[in-house]
Amino acid sequence: MKLEFGTAKMMQSIAGFGTSSCWWSPFCKDPDIQDEIASVLYSDKGLNLNIYRYNVGAGYDPDNCRISNPWRRSESFYKYDKKSGSGTYDFSADKTAVDFMKKCLDEGNIDTLIFFANSPHWSLTSTGQSSGSLLPSTCNLPKMNYIKYADYFLTISEHFLNQGFPLKYISPVNEPQWKWGGDHVWQEGCHFESEEILELFHIFATEIRKRNLPLRLYGPESGEMGGLTEEYLTVLLSDKDISKYLEVFAYHSYHDDNNPQKRLEFKKDLLLSHPEKRFDMSEWCELPNKSHTHDFKGALITARIIGQDLIYAGARSWTSWVAVNQISLKEDGNDYSDGLISASDDFSRWYISERYYGLAHFSKYLPIGSVCLDISFFPDEKNDLNLFAFLTPSNERIIISVNESGKNEISLSGEFESMKCIESTKDFKLKTIYEGPFTQSLSIAPESITTIILK
Repeated sequence: MKLEFGTAKMMQSIAGFGTSSCWWSPFCKDPDIQDEIASVLYSDKGLNLNIYRYNVGAGYDPDNCRISNPWRRSESFYKYDKKSGSGTYDFSADKTAVDFMKKCLDEGNIDTLIFFANSPHWSLTSTGQSSGSLLPSTCNLPKMNYIKYADYFLTISEHFLNQGFPLKYISPVNEPQWKWGGDHVWQEGCHFESEEILELFHIFATEIRKRNLPLRLYGPESGEMGGLTEEYLTVLLSDKDISKYLEVFAYHSYHDDNNPQKRLEFKKDLLLSHPEKRFDMSEWCELPNKSHTHDFKGALITARIIGQDLIYAGARSWTSWVAVNQISLKEDGNDYSDGLISASDDFSRWYISERYYGLAHFSKYLPIGSVCLDISFFPDEKNDLNLFAFLTPSNERIIISVNESGKNEISLSGEFESMKCIESTKDFKLKTIYEGPFTQSLSIAPESITTIILK
């Protein structure tokens, strides 16, 4: 396999990598553990992430809540009194999650802070629940409460801005196409039809302008690349007020883990048709999750998806679904938690999952502003060898190899003086296996992720 850099085409620049603190961060109460996890995720020694998604929790009514798992519901800053029919804001709420966010910000690498919501506050919904309507695929937010929802979200956002938090984006809708609700619920969520998203985002854009806030809309966080995603984009861009404030069209790349062609089609049909708009892949995990936390296959899949989302789908940034999730033991005795980190409910036990290293091979070595390169490589139908190329702001060429098969040989061309290779396998992680003069031939180990730095 020969890679030619001389004819490589420069594509989009990378705005960074991130993860979400949703649902788990309120349970990480030990300050020392907070420090350790903040470092593992956001420090130079860790993943060096620069994007942080904070969940503006919808809260819940203890007398009317169907979400049984505490890690799938959240505390809200808005305290609603059912007797009086009114509420007040208590910004001492969700203290543990806010403290953790501060510690991650203190690492000094976060330049993109996003507030997102899975559901409007429970008191604004039709059901009085944050888990969706009683009828599936039905919006749980009455139209008469659209303005109230915008006021609620922006009041919270404005408070954090006034406290010095570098909040940049707000995302009031999340995965609107899924049914959310019905007979079986398990987490916060709210369904929206396209015309409902249009009306809601128009109100948000109007209210941001009226309040003169330095915020931009981010969304609508479609749950997949296909389906209704193109319709959402068309509808939102038809409104000039929304177009002005919708700085990033954010989507999730679930359900197409072995379909690089789908990513090329997404880029062709949506991104290239709207070069004025930034597209971010704001949420992904292996779904359904077949890789347990100690299975290096999880790291290989994660790395493959990151590279394909950047190179083939054209994403400007890439964010994992969640930094930490609950230890989830199955019948085979393995933990199938889908986070970068797996933890017990009280965080008395936590550890790094293998998939963490799939992200590390990108986030640690691709600085903000790195450019994706088209080296005319596309995987064969087995999709078991992927090669992704980038140009850093310091003029380094980076190749990231994700090899899910046996040993492979690649040949590199170009005028380079030195080369460094960092490799991860099931046996070791982020190990420098070569550092020295540039060599054209390189052996790629079986079932490995390798970051190659050329100067």
